[in-house]
Amino acid sequence: MPSHIAPEPAFRHIRTWVFDLDNTLYPPSVRLFDQIDARMTDFVMRLTGLERTPADNLRRQYWLDYGTTLAGLMRHHNVDPVPYMEEVHTIDFSVLSPDPGLRAAIEALPGRRIVYTNGSAPYARQVLAARGLSGLFDAIYGVEHADYHPKPQPQAFATVFAADGLEPREAAMFEDDPRNLRVPHDLGMRTVHVAPQPLPAAEAAHIHHHTDDLSGFLARL
Repeated sequence: MPSHIAPEPAFRHIRTWVFDLDNTLYPPSVRLFDQIDARMTDFVMRLTGLERTPADNLRRQYWLDYGTTLAGLMRHHNVDPVPYMEEVHTIDFSVLSPDPGLRAAIEALPGRRIVYTNGSAPYARQVLAARGLSGLFDAIYGVEHADYHPKPQPQAFATVFAADGLEPREAAMFEDDPRNLRVPHDLGMRTVHVAPQPLPAAEAAHIHHHTDDLSGFLARL
């Protein structure tokens, strides 16, 4: 069963700290991604001619099947990812607020700190700025850096990690989507599920730790 308390020795060997972005570096309670979901559904409606409910269902089904809605749209509708990403990430960031405690906890981590998101890197920079986290990270990787292969696809991790040069066995991954921790676990990374509720133990063999308080978890390291 994943631990709720982070035993510091379990992270003593970590040299690279990999953070997902959405619902990880900000709390899901702000519902920022709801805005993106709505814009993606608008895009699917315009592309397919579907009404909102079936378009929203298709959006979600692509996310379930491929890791991102974009991956499904590229596979089945030949969508150009660049204008799509710009459109769906044109949202109101004012719902986010700076988090000095989280900044201090991340800043105190030894080694390299990177962000790896299924969103775009420009979008990630906007989120980080709104959270008061700009300038903390050595690198920011978006789905474009994985040739638009999304997490949880093994190819996505392989591409980004090779570009970064990180050693998985000396790295930790923080993610809200448990699917995206399976490959990191198999590569030998330390895995941390950041979410309001942990997975049932039977589904959490690939998760070393769970926390609903990222700042507090990092501070205990």
